[in-house]
This record gives sequence, structure tokens and C-alpha cells, in this order.
Amino acid sequence: MNDASSNLARTLHQLREIRGWTQQKLAQLAGVPRPTVANLESGSANPTLSVLLRIATALQVSVDELISPPRASARLYRPHELTLRRRGQVEVRELLPDTIPSVTVERMAFKSGARIVGAPHTPGTREYLTCERGRIRLTASGEAYELDPGDVVVFRGDQKHSYENIGDTETIGYSVVMPTG
Repeated sequence: MNDASSNLARTLHQLREIRGWTQQKLAQLAGVPRPTVANLESGSANPTLSVLLRIATALQVSVDELISPPRASARLYRPHELTLRRRGQVEVRELLPDTIPSVTVERMAFKSGARIVGAPHTPGTREYLTCERGRIRLTASGEAYELDPGDVVVFRGDQKHSYENIGDTETIGYSVVMPTG
């Protein structure tokens, strides 16, 4: 079996499994016989360009992705690989290494007594703030919310807001900002 056939076999099987599809379902979506899918996954097939295009279209990937080495199913990111900002006595680390339009997920570590002002986000966003450790006071549009570990507050992300560690030890909180739609 050559590299392209081997890559096709492994990638096809991986993509089909990720989607939870049987060989029969993929065959139906691609408009090819089920034995064709089985042969492709065994690495013994020599498909036509037409068959590759049909399979790629059904899986919503490029032909190049089908015949390239399969992607790893996971990737480990170390803390130094993630964006980290220091704002006074608060350390803010992004938790999503990949960009997802209009979505931000951050971990905030506050020294005792630390306070930061959050910038209003895009109109139509919602922010979810949870406290993992310590105590956080969120002030949003003049209202204050005191969060203990496990508490979550949801508020409009497009308004003025600030966060403050109101405990005696380091406080950890997580913020998720996303569109309301």
C-alpha cells in the first residue's frame, strides 16, 4: 500500500468515525456503493478522481485533506503557548488557542485586593463569569454581584464592567464572552 492509499484509508476512517457514520451512511451521502467505502478504508482501492470528489464532498473536506496524513485527534498546548496578559495584579490567559469568531474564553488570576476594569465587548454579546477559587465582585452597569466558588453570573457583555478580588487569597475566575444569537 502506498502512502496516499494508506493516508486515505486512515483519514477516511477517522473522519467517518468522528461523524458517527457507518460505511453505509457515507456511501449514501457520497452516492457510491458501500463496498467502495470499505475498499477505500482498507487501503486496497485505486479510486477515480470522481469517487474522491464525491467522498470529500460528503465529508465536507478537500481531496487534499483526504490523501494527506491524518491529523492528530488532539493537541496539547502548554501555558507558554497561550496568550497571557498582565493587567496590574491580574493575570489573564486565553484558554482557546484557536480563534473562534466572536468567542473569548479567559482565565483570570487575581492577587488579593486586585481589581480590573473590563472593556465593553461587541454589542449583542453575553458574558458568563464563574468563580473557581476565592471571591469575585463583578460590577456591571452599576449593579454588584459577589461570586463564591462555583457561582456563575451572566450579563450583557457590551456594558461597562469590572472585576475585583474581595477575598484574602488569590482568586481564580473564568470569563466566556459569546454572541447572544
